[in-house]
Amino acid sequence: MRIILLLLTSLLLVATSPAQQADDPCESLKRQRQEVESRLPDWPNLARYREADTQLGPAVTGESRIVFLGDSITDNWNLSDSFPGKPYVNRGIGGQTTPQILLRLRQDVIALKPKAVVILAGTNDIAENTGPITLEAIEDNLISIVELAQKNGIRVFLCSVLPAARYPWRPEIQPIEKIQSLNRWMKEYAPQAGVEFLDYYSAMVDQKSGLKEELGTDGVHPNRAGYAVMSQLASKKIAEAAGKK
Repeated sequence: MRIILLLLTSLLLVATSPAQQADDPCESLKRQRQEVESRLPDWPNLARYREADTQLGPAVTGESRIVFLGDSITDNWNLSDSFPGKPYVNRGIGGQTTPQILLRLRQDVIALKPKAVVILAGTNDIAENTGPITLEAIEDNLISIVELAQKNGIRVFLCSVLPAARYPWRPEIQPIEKIQSLNRWMKEYAPQAGVEFLDYYSAMVDQKSGLKEELGTDGVHPNRAGYAVMSQLASKKIAEAAGKK
């Protein structure tokens, strides 16, 4: 446990800007250690939506509930704005990686008995938010999420990772090729697994393989215009899938 704590603390130190570290190194390290310690007992952050899940309960008969599952890109998405009147549920948590999302799938998705789940995850794995991870391991986690959802009668929409030329919090990482490779794998895997592939990447990428400036805030996260593009693509794909029944 002590080794894990030290590793996580070092990751937080990397993510902290030099200016922040220079202010008061001891206080900064103390705050970071406290943050790590608070996360360790609930690494997947099941507490975030536990009460909301209980209050919401399973979908009723005839309800076309869809859960949007993912990281901060989903967490920041105002679904009621983008899909007015739709019974869509946001279960995004900022900073999360695919192993964390997998661990909360039963509570935050399966227990809610939605018709479908929209999965947008993987960029934080490439950013190594919870440590180094291979593309194969990311793919394995996504396969497990898909298979668990399907086993419980939930339709799956597997989303491409959004373009990013760099991560502001991990500038040393070069994500372009890994993002492209993971997206190619998802595009090939989706029809084989009987799931829908929702391609955000192609509509949002610029000529340098980054997020179009007019669609984002920091090269990673969408702005209002970015979410408008995503909403349009998601609505179209969901409607197309409904028409296949």
